[in-house]
Amino acid sequence: MSVFRTKSIEASMASAEDADHQLKRTLSALDLTVFGIGVIIGAGIFTLTGRAAKDYAGPSIALSFVVGAIVCGLAAVCYAEFASTVPISGSAYTFSYATLGELVAWIIGWDLLLELMLGASVVAQGWSQYFVTLLGQVGITWPDSIGPGSHFDLPAFLLIAALTLLIAKGIKESMRVNLVLVGVKLFIVLFVIFAGIQFINRDNWSPFIPPSQPGQAAEGLTTPLLQVITGMTPATYGVMGIMAGAAIVFFAYIGFDVVATTAEEAKNPQRDLPRGIIGSLVICTILYVAVTLVITGMQNYKEIDPKAALATAFTHVGKDGFATLISAGAVAGLTTVVMTLIIGATRVTFAMSRDHLIPASLGRTNPKTGTPVRLTLIIGTVVALIASLTPIGKLEEMVNIGTLTAFMLVSLAVPILRKRRPDLKRAFKVPGNPVVPWLSALACFYLVLNLSIETWIRFVVWMALGFLIYFTYSRHHSKLATGEEEEGSRGAPEVLSER
Repeated sequence: MSVFRTKSIEASMASAEDADHQLKRTLSALDLTVFGIGVIIGAGIFTLTGRAAKDYAGPSIALSFVVGAIVCGLAAVCYAEFASTVPISGSAYTFSYATLGELVAWIIGWDLLLELMLGASVVAQGWSQYFVTLLGQVGITWPDSIGPGSHFDLPAFLLIAALTLLIAKGIKESMRVNLVLVGVKLFIVLFVIFAGIQFINRDNWSPFIPPSQPGQAAEGLTTPLLQVITGMTPATYGVMGIMAGAAIVFFAYIGFDVVATTAEEAKNPQRDLPRGIIGSLVICTILYVAVTLVITGMQNYKEIDPKAALATAFTHVGKDGFATLISAGAVAGLTTVVMTLIIGATRVTFAMSRDHLIPASLGRTNPKTGTPVRLTLIIGTVVALIASLTPIGKLEEMVNIGTLTAFMLVSLAVPILRKRRPDLKRAFKVPGNPVVPWLSALACFYLVLNLSIETWIRFVVWMALGFLIYFTYSRHHSKLATGEEEEGSRGAPEVLSER
């Protein structure tokens, strides 16, 4: 049995008609765009902005966000073509199964599981810190013994437990809560922009691109792999500082790919998925650049507090009362990120269970809720335990390496599917094929090389565990291995008809 056997597009489409593994189509273009904004605007805007400006690029961190958006945009158009052509739950996992083969699909699915579950855990811990801070600002003291950084982070656990139950109830109910929280988050971001404009001192933007300076060399396992390979001397500020900042703030955009995991729940996937993916990315880029310009204009980049750049910028200009409002916005903002990451994790594993790469019983949908309740509860429990019991720390980079690997393989898969299946109806096409997908893959590969050696070691260990599961269970139980025909695959349409 070849590990590179592929699942036909027709079989992928037919799998959506399996009564035991069928999701409800309830999401509109607005739902998908809000979903994307909900997961993109989160920890990045509240934490990364200050650190990247102070340590890497100064005021030109705004250009770093533009570079990051371009790299992310290249991957986004590749996702948009796949998601609209094969509107099936599973995102990059499903796309690669139809083009690069079962083993590569498993690798991508395993990578996405790493990204989404660990990402939700990390953000939940960040939410816990903001939540306890907010309580302190309104005069409520949370016990340190069950707070962030303790042996059991109770706020993080309770957050994930509540969101898991909400997600299990139904995708539309989750989107209603998400819409409200995203509205709160966007209000806070716009508040920072418009309230901060009046306090901008243009002298803080001069020089906009600070002169390049030698950077502090990393040592041991914290050394970026690219530095080991090339022997490059690290630098901060200047053009290299902008690029280094881009490598950091790129991860503020991670999340648009989660929109693709809900493809099977979109009412009109051919039209709405590209709008949701690209629209959320464009909106977030504009907001990111505006916020960075305001923050670096309000305060000299050398004085920015990397832990709470938005709040301390207003404290710096004598507006202490605004800090509480911003903290409340951070709590709402990070809530939506955790929720959408958990949804993404359940949808990827749902697709894998439907293909029998993991036990099919886990992914059966509840006829009342239209969601895989058992799988949702399992994923939520694991995320809650990781978030509440584990000091994540530098494991945040693990989220990045899993995401970038998935981006890279999806980009490479676009020209492959174009060549193998030119007959497929494509509601959206990547312009400049195959050059644009190749550029996307190269850009993602460059950013992966900027991650530390210790991150690569952990990634190799994670992948070794994944290969063990695949070769001992998944390879022998998958539908392609057993020859089980997808329900309705005979005569199935190549793409869903537009509604």
